[in-house]
Amino acid sequence: MTTSPTGNQVSRRLLHGPRDPGDAWVYSETGQRYWGRFGAAGLVAVDPQRGILLQHRAEWSHHGGTWGIPGGALHEGEPPAVGALREAAEEAGVPCGSVSPLFTSVLELGFWRYTTLVARVVEPFDPVIADAESLELRWVPVAEVDKLPLHHGFAASWPALRAALEVRAAVVVDAANVVGSVPDGWWRDRAGAAERLLSKVEAFAQAGAALPVSSVSTSVAAGVSAEDLGLGGTSWFPEFAVVVEGAAREIRGPSEDEAPHAPVRVVRASASGDDAIVDEARRRVDGGETVTVATSDRELGERVAAVGATVKGVGWLRELIGYGARR
Repeated sequence: MTTSPTGNQVSRRLLHGPRDPGDAWVYSETGQRYWGRFGAAGLVAVDPQRGILLQHRAEWSHHGGTWGIPGGALHEGEPPAVGALREAAEEAGVPCGSVSPLFTSVLELGFWRYTTLVARVVEPFDPVIADAESLELRWVPVAEVDKLPLHHGFAASWPALRAALEVRAAVVVDAANVVGSVPDGWWRDRAGAAERLLSKVEAFAQAGAALPVSSVSTSVAAGVSAEDLGLGGTSWFPEFAVVVEGAAREIRGPSEDEAPHAPVRVVRASASGDDAIVDEARRRVDGGETVTVATSDRELGERVAAVGATVKGVGWLRELIGYGARR
């Protein structure tokens, strides 16, 4: 693998400022070239009403005249999902906070990597051509995307991406079971212990990525391994539903009605916590979501499996979010 800044790829960084070290070609052993010394990333913004935001690439650009997604070379040390949002902001005027990440899909070549971030539009916006790399920016209905002359890389990945657009991932947390697995004195203050757990879940779900290597303010959750959730792609950004009962019902945190797009919601059991977890899992499965329940309660695990959810032990969740020490 070799790198070189030469070639006919021109960018806003050449036209309007100093070149970033990432703006260079990477060459394979067979001579094929790929843009981005540190890899590259792009954003698939999905608007439920308007479709997918696509970029008609300028004729002089690499694979000019084709349609693809806003994206480009990563900065050194920049998380790929952050780079995808930065590039989308720089190339298409995608506002910070206008999209909510759904999942990532990674093309790994060993010497070079491309990360596609798929995100749902939560605040509608009109894209703006911000540099010379675009002939047009257009919202394209999902069913019409493959009717356009697509960039070969996007064309290859589109079938799998399109299928994954139908998937919604959720993790339902048995808060009492998770809290009870950590001998930190939770029995003296059940609400306080549940609050600590909720804070850890929120910190994980909102973790982030507003890093100095990015030129725009962005925030991307850490993500959950697709393999852990039994899904395609590379990582997912599921919604979390933290189910609390008894004294823990008094903790802060929005319900679904209060914050429909929040990455973490609190479900307050009116009676049995186990019943509330089963009901929440059933409701989400019936709504088409792929549901994982975090509990080590065997009987509860059997009940949620019966309604179509999968089960992960509380050790998995604790390691994921960094809650407590392992027994």
